[in-house]
Amino acid sequence: MPHFTVVPVKDQAQASYDSLEGINWVDYRDTGQDFPDHQDTVSSDGHGNHKEDSPFLSSADAAGKKNDFYDRNLALFEEELDIRPKVSSLLSRLVSYTNITQGAKEHEEEESAQASRRKTPKSPNMGTLMGVYLPCLQNIFGVILFLRLTWIVGMAGIMQSLLIVLMCCSCTMLTAISMSAIATNGVVPAGGAYFMISRSLGPEFGGAVGLCFYLGTTFASAMYILGAIEIFLVNMIPKHSSAAIFHATDPHGSDSAMLNNMRVYGTICLSLMAVVVFVGVKYVNKLASLFLACVIISIVSIYAGALKSMTHPPEFPICMLGNRTLVRDRFDVCSKTTVTGNITGPSQLWDRFCLPGNMSSTQCDDYFMQNNVTEIQGIPGLSSGIIRDNMWGAYQQKGEILEKPGLQSVDGHSAMENFGMYVSADIATSFTLLVGIFFPSATGIMAGSNRSGDLRDAQKSIPVGTILAITTTSLVYFSSVVLFGACIEGVVLRDKFGDAVRKNLVVGTLSWPSPWVIVIGSFFSTVGAGLQSLTGAPRLLQAIAKDNIIPFLRVFGHGKTNGEPTWALLLTGLIAELGILIASLDMVAPILSMFFLMCYLFVNLACAVQTLLRTPNWRPRFKYYHWALSFLGMSMCLALMFISSWYYAIVAMGIAGMIYKYIEYQGYLFSTQPQLLVLLKLDEDLHVKYPRLLTFASQLKAGKGLTIVGTVIQGNFLDSYGEMQAAEQAIKNMMEIERVKGFCQVVVASKVRDGVVHLIQSCGLGGMKHNTVVMGWPYGWRQSEDPRAWKTFINTVRCTTAAHLALMVPKNVSFYPSNHERFTDGNIDVWWIVHDGGMLMLLPFLLKQHKVWRKCKMRIFTVAQMDDNSIQMKKDLATFLYQLRIEAEVEVVEMHDSDISAYTYERTLMMEQRSQMLRQMRLSSAERQREAQLVKDRHSLVRMGSLYSDEEEEVVEAPPEKVQMTWTRERCEAERRNRNNAPENFRELMSLKPDQSNVRRMHTAVKLNEVIVNRSHDARLVLLNMPGPPRNTDGDENYMEFLEVLTEGLERVLLVRGGGREVITIYS
Repeated sequence: MPHFTVVPVKDQAQASYDSLEGINWVDYRDTGQDFPDHQDTVSSDGHGNHKEDSPFLSSADAAGKKNDFYDRNLALFEEELDIRPKVSSLLSRLVSYTNITQGAKEHEEEESAQASRRKTPKSPNMGTLMGVYLPCLQNIFGVILFLRLTWIVGMAGIMQSLLIVLMCCSCTMLTAISMSAIATNGVVPAGGAYFMISRSLGPEFGGAVGLCFYLGTTFASAMYILGAIEIFLVNMIPKHSSAAIFHATDPHGSDSAMLNNMRVYGTICLSLMAVVVFVGVKYVNKLASLFLACVIISIVSIYAGALKSMTHPPEFPICMLGNRTLVRDRFDVCSKTTVTGNITGPSQLWDRFCLPGNMSSTQCDDYFMQNNVTEIQGIPGLSSGIIRDNMWGAYQQKGEILEKPGLQSVDGHSAMENFGMYVSADIATSFTLLVGIFFPSATGIMAGSNRSGDLRDAQKSIPVGTILAITTTSLVYFSSVVLFGACIEGVVLRDKFGDAVRKNLVVGTLSWPSPWVIVIGSFFSTVGAGLQSLTGAPRLLQAIAKDNIIPFLRVFGHGKTNGEPTWALLLTGLIAELGILIASLDMVAPILSMFFLMCYLFVNLACAVQTLLRTPNWRPRFKYYHWALSFLGMSMCLALMFISSWYYAIVAMGIAGMIYKYIEYQGYLFSTQPQLLVLLKLDEDLHVKYPRLLTFASQLKAGKGLTIVGTVIQGNFLDSYGEMQAAEQAIKNMMEIERVKGFCQVVVASKVRDGVVHLIQSCGLGGMKHNTVVMGWPYGWRQSEDPRAWKTFINTVRCTTAAHLALMVPKNVSFYPSNHERFTDGNIDVWWIVHDGGMLMLLPFLLKQHKVWRKCKMRIFTVAQMDDNSIQMKKDLATFLYQLRIEAEVEVVEMHDSDISAYTYERTLMMEQRSQMLRQMRLSSAERQREAQLVKDRHSLVRMGSLYSDEEEEVVEAPPEKVQMTWTRERCEAERRNRNNAPENFRELMSLKPDQSNVRRMHTAVKLNEVIVNRSHDARLVLLNMPGPPRNTDGDENYMEFLEVLTEGLERVLLVRGGGREVITIYS
């Protein structure tokens, strides 16, 4: 946790201050939620000062506070406070942010317009248990556990079944660790897993993951519906009842009849569920607890039945003919003959294999006559030792009859018409097929993330709840595999539809007190899971469509007036119908496995890539996360995809890859990494004047991202081509020495400022455009009579602001460390006065990635004014830094309002006197030059402009030529008058009174400098908000003086000016 101290800075006098006229103070606290991709708009005031409608600015607030005034201690930042918030107001707004759910709850409230008006949004109050753990349990436990896990154990054996469970659960556990890293990488926004991933990893990964997740959830609804219909048709109603629409005309047609029944009933069920979701989603959410109770009761009954079977195993006899398993509901007695009174007659079983009414063996099936009919116990019990027989797999081909290896059997010819009497495999099985069928029972790990808006502390609840849920379900699966193998006979385990136990659900035969507990519980749980999938999938598609990252999906962002995703629900129903028409649960499960595996693969890949690239916005707080775990999870997802179905895997990867590339093609780039344009100055020998600028750039970039190094040569391109090549080579050599990876750009221009503007506008291409400008400080500007250097500097500041680029100005750059130095201790101090998009927070984080700065600690100083609550600022800043995942010591410095000191007044007066004096000197110099030119060339009047025009200032002054002048009487008198006026000019200079706005700005610079030097005099580096240049260009020279005063007495200073957009957020 960050450490905090509040340091008051007291003044000798406290007094009221007159209202500052013409200055409006803006409160930013009431603005709405903003996102990093907010598009700024710009207006100009005519002086090159562009005002941005930033995410923080509320014009309504500004209009309502016309009579307020700025803090006197921040007068230097008046222009900034027009468009950017003061730190205290920003913090109060960010900390008061509550991520109210944007999911089904608000749709419930919109069901009635009057009810929604009465309801006020509730603050998130769900904990880990109710908000994450139980929803994840409900979504992970599903149809596969009840309908297919016993069959998987029978086919694969206990050992291979445990391996299948281990592979699938390990994959989801590793993905959950990556999800936990995402959840702790900033504030979790409301809107579920898609919002969490896309806001943290960017739209490319977010869109690909979101659509894979959507398709997986949609096919999951189809799988749940098919499971519910299978339970209904096979286990809940008699086979020959009127519920079955299609009936088999021969023994081989039973499978196709069953599939057709599934299609019809599945379509009806899907239609009913879609209507329920459309008109009453609130009932689905309210019934969720009931469905979860059904799941838990069913699982508890399985454990209870397994324990009871140790002493009292349930009676489920299995009728065997030789070693073949018979379909039990086709006859009454498991015997070839029956005894009625003293008369022995043929049984129903005899009649099935022989001609009715004839006891002659010649009329019977050969295999039937040569083998005995026996009964074995279907559920031998936990203490029977049957676990040895079920330890290893017994995979079968389609149509192969289920046989018990231990029973005696005589091979004989069996007529094809009697094939329907035996229990046989309906599909060919293999280890890879079973992996694809089982994996859906491990999915559902994102259910907790979907309720992110309802959680009190999503960053804590999502990791803990999800990992606990996966641990619980994994233990249940492992124990269930062992219990099924230890309690149930092998032929019963391999009997998918319970034909050998009179159409009972196989897992139901083990349950206590009755098989109906499992049948009813599993039916309602699968129906509930299907409803929830149909509820969640359309909202997920609507969220993707509203983000507008895939334009052709835009129509699905619309819905009813209450926000219900009507069009998205329609598309979801159509896609789910495709799964229903497949009709086989065993064929739908691998399809949805592919989409979920693809989704998890993208999550793991994105986390691993973000870590390896050291992306600035990737700072997860989850302490058990490591990129190797994400890489292992990605590898397992890829392996499971190709293990379960290589052709499905290729199709799914192709779909996801196309989605990713399409979003990337649309140009939705997401990067907070500074792409630098470094503006260098060359000396007379075309050598880099300040090579430490390149050193600083290399330390900031740490070998990653784009760096463009540019310089301007003044002159004519044709004449200076050779110089340009020499300069380019000199810069490339210096870039190699300083290990700066990037490009070099040399521009020849008649004026330096025009060349700089060309570099700012035209460097880079497409996505490889700079977003940050680095330039040196114009040293010696005070001593030089030539104003071009600092005018070019200020013009560059204005140009970067207009172009929405960030700006960094390292002052005293010669004192910056080389790449071979190491700071073993010390601090990087950040003086955060005005929020400008987070550049001040981002830069120390980037510098600390480099070995030079790695061991430095970060300190953040923020200034509290008279109207700020410094205690509240401390709490707000604690929360803000926690959300930013930044470790730093924070000091809140109180700057009390005070009178303007005599020193400030005198400093301002000296500044203005110096400016006036230099202006007069330049004026007299220009007049002398004009007289010489007039005598030399009578026609030069056409070229004369304003005495202070940029054109004249940018012209290189040629050495004055000796001009022969003729002195007339008038000329002598004019010269004498000028000399007589000199004392008057001096007296006017001495009587000059400073401008009040300059006094206020100087007051800010002096006061802030006192505080900064007092607290940061021993810091390794001081980062400071750079005030913007004045709107009126007449005050440019004063602006330079203010910056000098602000940074006096500091060894290394980095002046930072943001580009007007967020580069570091609480979401990522």
